[in-house]
Amino acid sequence: MSLISEGAELRDQGLDIQALAQPSLASAGDYIALLKPRVMSLVVFTALVGLAVAPGSLHPVTAFTALLCIAVGAGASGALNMWYDADIDAKMTRTARRPVPAGRVQPGEALAFGLTLSVFSVVILGLLVNVLSAALLAFTIFFYAVVYTMWLKRSTPQNIVIGGAAGAFPPMIGWAAVTGSMSLEPILLFAIIFIWTPPHFWALALYKTEDYARAGIPMLPVVAGEVVTRRHILLYTLLLVPVGIAPWPLGFASALYGATSVVTGAIMLLLAWQVFRERRPVERACRNLFAFSILYLFLLFAVLLVDRGWGGLIARIAA
Repeated sequence: MSLISEGAELRDQGLDIQALAQPSLASAGDYIALLKPRVMSLVVFTALVGLAVAPGSLHPVTAFTALLCIAVGAGASGALNMWYDADIDAKMTRTARRPVPAGRVQPGEALAFGLTLSVFSVVILGLLVNVLSAALLAFTIFFYAVVYTMWLKRSTPQNIVIGGAAGAFPPMIGWAAVTGSMSLEPILLFAIIFIWTPPHFWALALYKTEDYARAGIPMLPVVAGEVVTRRHILLYTLLLVPVGIAPWPLGFASALYGATSVVTGAIMLLLAWQVFRERRPVERACRNLFAFSILYLFLLFAVLLVDRGWGGLIARIAA
């Protein structure tokens, strides 16, 4: 987008160009909000699991540096997302109070903040850890900020399906930080998050359909309707359950993980079935699935961390 066309778009939206040029009165909390700390915490946690279960050793300072760079890279992606999506965020009740649409942070400041953190995180990870992990982090930032935010989100109802890859890379980055290579196990962790993302976000989209429609985002419930979205949630959950269990029969995890993945997978499937069968109002069933899906992913990775990685991580630090 050219500067001229961008300025015209801002005028079309009734924004005061001169006001946008004024320095912001943003607080430190506003810049922290740009980082999407809740999303960042999940990214750091899944990256920690990838780092902890990877074979080999990593100095504790290097491990901390890797996690810090991954966290900063995730925050940079969030800031770039909020910069670009300020127009649609302003139209949605869920996002209208974010720093950029609320006017506390100017768009140019959010862009500069995101770009600076992106370069910093990738360069430091490459210099102090290894090139593969830095390349994966750079691709993750690019995928989320450009492929998902600038293209998929506004152009296709499959935005969450394809865009979910951005949130699935952190375990691979953590693994690469230790080994400098890739194998089946981190790819399987990627697959769990990747397949988990659509039912998780479509459950949210079902009870926020009006918000997405008002913002012009072609989420599946907006484009294809509620019935199709319910069916897709159930189908993806049916696919997610065996993929979530897979580390156990493949020998990557113990029976403790197997039992956890079976029980939590059964609950996920039950909640997805309730969303599929429920007639109006559907909000309660969707909220239940959305909330439990977060717990589901956390429990799988937490048990994997305890089961496979925690002892090894402590040994590395002690050494």
